[in-house]
Amino acid sequence: MEQPFTLTTEVRDARLIISTSGYVNNVGGEAIANEFQKHYVSGVREVIINLAHSKVVNSVGMSFLIEIIERLSESGGRLIFTNLDPAVEKMLAIMGLFGYAGKEKTVEDALSALSTQS
Repeated sequence: MEQPFTLTTEVRDARLIISTSGYVNNVGGEAIANEFQKHYVSGVREVIINLAHSKVVNSVGMSFLIEIIERLSESGGRLIFTNLDPAVEKMLAIMGLFGYAGKEKTVEDALSALSTQS
Protein backbone atom coordinates (compact mmCIF):
# COMPACT_ATOMS: atom_id res chain seq x y z
CA MET A 1 0.00 0.00 0.00
CA GLU A 2 1.27 3.44 -0.96
CA GLN A 3 2.21 5.72 1.91
CA PRO A 4 0.37 9.09 1.83
CA PHE A 5 2.61 12.04 1.07
CA THR A 6 3.48 14.40 3.90
CA LEU A 7 6.08 17.08 4.40
CA THR A 8 7.49 19.11 7.23
CA THR A 9 9.45 22.33 7.02
CA GLU A 10 11.92 24.12 9.17
CA VAL A 11 13.80 27.36 8.64
CA ARG A 12 17.26 27.30 10.16
CA ASP A 13 19.69 30.20 9.65
CA ALA A 14 17.47 31.58 6.85
CA ARG A 15 17.63 28.23 5.07
CA LEU A 16 14.48 26.27 4.26
CA ILE A 17 14.56 22.55 5.03
CA ILE A 18 11.75 20.53 3.46
CA SER A 19 11.56 16.92 4.65
CA THR A 20 9.26 14.60 2.74
CA SER A 21 7.65 11.27 3.40
CA GLY A 22 5.94 9.17 0.75
CA TYR A 23 5.72 9.12 -3.02
CA VAL A 24 6.74 12.36 -4.75
CA ASN A 25 4.22 12.39 -7.59
CA ASN A 26 1.90 15.17 -8.76
CA VAL A 27 0.46 15.61 -5.25
CA GLY A 28 3.84 15.46 -3.49
CA GLY A 29 5.62 17.60 -6.06
CA GLU A 30 2.97 20.27 -5.90
CA ALA A 31 3.07 20.27 -2.08
CA ILE A 32 6.86 20.76 -2.18
CA ALA A 33 6.56 23.55 -4.76
CA ASN A 34 3.82 25.33 -2.78
CA GLU A 35 5.82 25.17 0.44
CA PHE A 36 8.92 26.42 -1.38
CA GLN A 37 6.93 29.31 -2.89
CA LYS A 38 5.65 30.46 0.53
CA HIS A 39 9.22 30.86 1.75
CA TYR A 40 10.66 32.09 -1.57
CA VAL A 41 8.40 35.16 -1.58
CA SER A 42 9.71 36.04 1.88
CA GLY A 43 13.31 35.97 0.65
CA VAL A 44 14.58 32.45 1.35
CA ARG A 45 17.09 31.50 -1.36
CA GLU A 46 18.85 28.46 0.13
CA VAL A 47 16.82 25.27 0.25
CA ILE A 48 17.49 21.73 1.42
CA ILE A 49 15.13 18.96 0.34
CA ASN A 50 15.47 15.92 2.58
CA LEU A 51 14.14 12.86 0.74
CA ALA A 52 15.03 10.32 3.46
CA HIS A 53 11.50 8.95 3.57
CA SER A 54 10.67 9.30 -0.13
CA LYS A 55 11.99 6.38 -2.10
CA VAL A 56 10.16 7.16 -5.35
CA VAL A 57 9.94 10.36 -7.40
CA ASN A 58 7.99 10.11 -10.65
CA SER A 59 8.35 12.33 -13.71
CA VAL A 60 5.64 14.78 -12.62
CA GLY A 61 7.19 15.08 -9.14
CA MET A 62 10.56 15.62 -10.82
CA SER A 63 9.13 18.45 -12.92
CA PHE A 64 8.18 20.32 -9.73
CA LEU A 65 11.73 19.86 -8.38
CA ILE A 66 13.14 21.19 -11.67
CA GLU A 67 10.87 24.23 -11.36
CA ILE A 68 12.32 24.95 -7.90
CA ILE A 69 15.87 24.59 -9.23
CA GLU A 70 15.07 27.05 -12.05
CA ARG A 71 13.57 29.64 -9.69
CA LEU A 72 16.57 29.43 -7.36
CA SER A 73 19.02 29.56 -10.26
CA GLU A 74 17.39 32.74 -11.58
CA SER A 75 17.73 34.44 -8.19
CA GLY A 76 21.23 33.23 -7.28
CA GLY A 77 19.87 30.73 -4.79
CA ARG A 78 20.97 27.17 -4.07
CA LEU A 79 19.28 23.82 -3.58
CA ILE A 80 20.77 20.73 -1.97
CA PHE A 81 19.14 17.30 -1.91
CA THR A 82 19.89 15.03 1.06
CA ASN A 83 19.34 11.44 2.15
CA LEU A 84 18.78 10.23 -1.39
CA ASP A 85 17.63 6.71 -2.15
CA PRO A 86 20.06 5.23 -4.73
CA ALA A 87 17.31 5.01 -7.39
CA VAL A 88 16.29 8.65 -6.87
CA GLU A 89 19.93 9.77 -6.87
CA LYS A 90 20.52 7.91 -10.13
CA MET A 91 17.49 9.54 -11.75
CA LEU A 92 18.61 13.02 -10.66
CA ALA A 93 22.09 12.28 -12.03
CA ILE A 94 20.78 10.97 -15.36
CA MET A 95 18.72 14.12 -15.76
CA GLY A 96 21.84 16.22 -15.09
CA LEU A 97 20.33 18.03 -12.12
CA PHE A 98 23.47 17.84 -10.01
CA GLY A 99 24.93 20.45 -12.35
CA TYR A 100 22.34 22.84 -10.88
CA ALA A 101 21.68 21.45 -7.40
CA GLY A 102 23.92 19.88 -4.81
CA LYS A 103 23.66 16.64 -2.91
CA GLU A 104 24.82 15.78 0.56
CA LYS A 105 24.41 12.73 2.75
CA THR A 106 22.52 14.48 5.58
CA VAL A 107 20.75 17.74 6.34
CA GLU A 108 23.58 18.69 8.70
CA ASP A 109 26.11 18.11 5.90
CA ALA A 110 24.02 20.33 3.61
CA LEU A 111 23.83 23.09 6.21
CA SER A 112 27.58 22.91 6.62
CA ALA A 113 28.12 23.02 2.86
CA LEU A 114 25.88 26.07 2.52
CA SER A 115 27.71 27.80 5.37
CA THR A 116 31.11 27.28 3.75
CA GLN A 117 29.83 28.48 0.37
CA SER A 118 28.30 31.70 1.77
